[in-house]
Amino acid sequence: MLRNREFRQFAGVFLVLAAIAISAGFVIGTAAGILTVCVSAAFGTAFFVFTRARYRNIARISRQIDAVLHSENRIELGDFDEGELSILHSEITKMTLRIREQNDSLKKDRQYLADSLADIAHQLRTPLTSANLILSLLAQSPDDSQRQDFVRELDGLLVQMDRLITSLLKLSRLDAGVVAFQNEPVAVQTLVDSALAPLAIPMELRGIEIEKALPDGAEIRGDLGWLSEAVQNILKNCMESVGENGKIEITCRDNALYTELVIHDSGSGFSPEDLPHLFDRFYRGTGAAASGYGIGLALCKTIVSRQGGSVTAKNHPQGGAVFALRFPKVTNVSPSSHRDVT
Repeated sequence: MLRNREFRQFAGVFLVLAAIAISAGFVIGTAAGILTVCVSAAFGTAFFVFTRARYRNIARISRQIDAVLHSENRIELGDFDEGELSILHSEITKMTLRIREQNDSLKKDRQYLADSLADIAHQLRTPLTSANLILSLLAQSPDDSQRQDFVRELDGLLVQMDRLITSLLKLSRLDAGVVAFQNEPVAVQTLVDSALAPLAIPMELRGIEIEKALPDGAEIRGDLGWLSEAVQNILKNCMESVGENGKIEITCRDNALYTELVIHDSGSGFSPEDLPHLFDRFYRGTGAAASGYGIGLALCKTIVSRQGGSVTAKNHPQGGAVFALRFPKVTNVSPSSHRDVT
């Protein structure tokens, strides 16, 4: 307490004033001087006692703050009466809670980063191991026909790794918040056509039928490029599920609250244990294709949710899987619709 310069200055001023008051009191009379001494002593004692208690509370708060800064999990400041210390106590409690929440968030982020890096390493290790094996066989094979087969297999593995790395980079950009989504009206018909375009040839080769029922003028708000990526990932999942000569139905329905794009395939649907984890990163599922990496649906959900929408998946009562992408309602949709089969 005596280390505080303001306290020393106040004590000095008080002693000077008390000395002047006592001198004046004795000039007036002995009784007045004694009364002045008693009043000054009582006031000085009371001030010292209350100030010392105040400084003890401040010191206790300081020790608790220091403990929090050194990773102490608990802070016990006690209760204070209304006043400056009570306000300080309230603000420090808020600060402590924020620091604790930030620390918990950082721990979760570090754990998530470690798990993600482990998953990425695992996903890359499989095709890299296969590529190394093929290179070894390629170097030892004298047969030109067999060497060409090895080269084709190696090329396929490189394509897979390129797709994996591209998807991981997209996820990383989304997680880092560096993607600036456009917020523009997007025609549902344009969105579906854009998503289907890169898959047209593979679907045609497999004999997959695409049936669309999209209302004229139906629109959602968002970024066409990224939303097309999301829908395309769902269509890829459906394409792998239906196999040869399958069917994919794409419909759009709306009400007063939202516009919903529904994709239904004729595949085998999902197993009950897979349903809760379909959109988890790197989850391949019990029936996932060997070439899958469990990224497409996770990327889809991230893209849609970052633009104010939601995506769900379930089994259709009549068989197959159903994906529903729901977006907040923007404009009224004309009741007329067109259907076309490709």
